[in-house]
Amino acid sequence: MSDHPIPATLRDWAVSWPTYAPVDVTPPELKPSALKREVPSWAEAAPTPADVTDWGRRQSAALIPYRRDAHGWPLHPAGRTGRTGRNLGRWGENAAADPIVIAGTGPQRQILLITRDDIHQEAIPGGMVDPGETAPAALVRELLEETHVDLSDHKPLILGRDLVDDWRQTDHAWVASTSALYVLPTTVTATADDDALDATWYPADSMASLETAISNRGRTLYSAHRPLISRALAELEKLQA
Repeated sequence: MSDHPIPATLRDWAVSWPTYAPVDVTPPELKPSALKREVPSWAEAAPTPADVTDWGRRQSAALIPYRRDAHGWPLHPAGRTGRTGRNLGRWGENAAADPIVIAGTGPQRQILLITRDDIHQEAIPGGMVDPGETAPAALVRELLEETHVDLSDHKPLILGRDLVDDWRQTDHAWVASTSALYVLPTTVTATADDDALDATWYPADSMASLETAISNRGRTLYSAHRPLISRALAELEKLQA
């Protein structure tokens, strides 16, 4: 997702790169001067990682282990991104929850996706875990907020806890998600709300059929969610074999 690709040989933080000059992508509302006036409801007040006081707790609770540099700034677990600053709510790991809802079997199988209002692409109806909230609770809440589908009485299959190639990530702030699979016998009514512009059931007997259906609607699948959906479909093949 990066607009500033890093050569594979230089991505690792252990590799010396004296001339490395990442681009600051911090939006105006998260600049230190703006945070002094008003802190957005979705963001922490710390203007830099040096102002964060609970790094020990954050690192011990992280889905994906990470380290900090000599100045105490968190370092993206996957290495350099070509971007610096913060375009997410928190410095370091931003925990997300992605509920993958699939209905039916075989050729009749369908997946519920939303159209995100920030990038206008088709995506899993997920979002950030709120402070003090558990990932299972966030899975249910995000799905309900964005699609009005209530699966609080369903127990999902946790598929994994992974780094997400989110378009907002930087060297010092990134997204790690808990993805979970919900399997329904048939589709249910879904209505877009909150951060979703639309909520749509798409054919999902394979990744190829899904992407074709999305393309036929003149839309694009959010690339960061492609591996999550692919894994869910592979797991379903095993479960429904």
